[in-house]
Amino acid sequence: MKLDIDLIKKLPKNDLHVHLDGSLRLNTLIELAKERNIELPSYTEEGLRELVFKNSYNSLTEYLEGFKYTVAVMQDRESLKRIAYEFMEDNIREGVRYVEVRFAPQLHINDDLELEDVIIAVNDGMKEACDKYNRNLPLDEPEYKYGIIVCAMRKFESFFSKYYEKFCSVHKFSKSKELYSLASLELAKGAVYARDKFSIPIVGFDLAGDEVGNPAIDHREAYSFVHRNFMKKTVHAGEAFGPESIFQAISELHADRIGHGYYLFDETAITDNKIEDKAKFVKALIQYIADSRITIEVCLTSNLQTNPAIGDLKNHNFRKMLEHRLSVAICTDNRLVSNTTVSKEILLAIENFDIDFKTLKDILIYGFKRSFFPGKYTEKRKYVRKVLNYIKKVGNGEE
Repeated sequence: MKLDIDLIKKLPKNDLHVHLDGSLRLNTLIELAKERNIELPSYTEEGLRELVFKNSYNSLTEYLEGFKYTVAVMQDRESLKRIAYEFMEDNIREGVRYVEVRFAPQLHINDDLELEDVIIAVNDGMKEACDKYNRNLPLDEPEYKYGIIVCAMRKFESFFSKYYEKFCSVHKFSKSKELYSLASLELAKGAVYARDKFSIPIVGFDLAGDEVGNPAIDHREAYSFVHRNFMKKTVHAGEAFGPESIFQAISELHADRIGHGYYLFDETAITDNKIEDKAKFVKALIQYIADSRITIEVCLTSNLQTNPAIGDLKNHNFRKMLEHRLSVAICTDNRLVSNTTVSKEILLAIENFDIDFKTLKDILIYGFKRSFFPGKYTEKRKYVRKVLNYIKKVGNGEE
C-alpha cells in the first residue's frame, strides 16, 4: 500500500503535544494585532514568514521569538475563544480526531481575566468547533474530541505576563527557584479546581521551558498535588538536556508521558557526576520506559528547528525509539511556529524512517491509547475500537 499524503489525511490521527500559542492562524494573528494595537515586525503573512515564523531557525532562542507576538494577542476572552475554535477546526479539517491542546494559562491572566476565565474561554472555543463538526458525522467515523493540558513554566521573568509581574511583586522576598515552584503549585491547584468546578476536560499537567539549570525536581510539589488529584502528567524533558532530565521527570514527577525525549539515548549528554556508569544508566532508563509504556511525544520538525546540529532528519533519534519498540506518538509541537501539520509530520516520518502501514497504524493507536482521554475507561476503549475499525476501512482492510 502506498503511504502518501492522501492516505494520511484520510486516516484518523491524534496530536498529544501541541501548544495553542504556537498554533495560531497567521491571518488571525495579524487581524487581532491590528485590532489591539499590538506591534508586529510585519502585517503581511509573507513578511512574518520571512522575519519570524520561518521554515528553519538558528537556535531555540530564535524559535521562541514568535511567542511574544502570539501571546500578546491572547489576552482577552474573545481572542482566546476564537483562536481555540480555529485551532480545533484546523485539526478537524486534516482528520485529527483527537487532540490535547496545551498552553500556560498564567501567561494570559491579567486585570480582566482570572485563571478560570482563561481556561473556560479556550474550552468554549474547542467545544464549539467539535460540536459543529460532530453534528453530521457518519456513524462509523470516530468523533472529534479534545483534552486540555495546562503548562507550568520551569522558569519565568516578571515581564512574561501581568500575572507573573504581580506574582513576583507579591513574593519579593522569595528566591527565583522558590517563585517557580510556588507558581507551579498555584497552577496545579487552579487546574484541579477548574476541572472539578466547571467540568472542563483538563486532562493533564505539563512543565515547559528551559531545562538547563531548571531541574524538574523543583516542581515536585505541584506534580505531587495533581498526582494526588488523579490528573495525568507529562513533562518536557530530553529536548535540550540529557537522559537524567527524563529520569527526573519519571522518578520525581510521576510522568505518564515525556515531551520530546530526544536525548534519551545520548549518554554523553549526562552531566550528573553521581552517575558513574552512564551506558548502564541509559540502558536501564530505556528499558524502564519500554516496560512501563511511557509514551514519548515526538516532534520531528520542531526538534530539527530548535537543534540544528541534528542536521538531516534521518539522524533523529526517532529511529532508535522505533528500534527499541518504544511507545511513541507523532506530534506537531507548534503548527504555526514550525509551519507544520500532523499529516506533514507523519509524511516526514514515513519518508525518513522504516515505516510501513502496520507500523504507522501501531503509532497512531499508541497515540489514542496513551492519550489522557477525558472520559471513563470503558468509553476510551470503545472510542479506540472505533478508531481501529475506521483505520481498517480507510486501509481497505489491510492490517
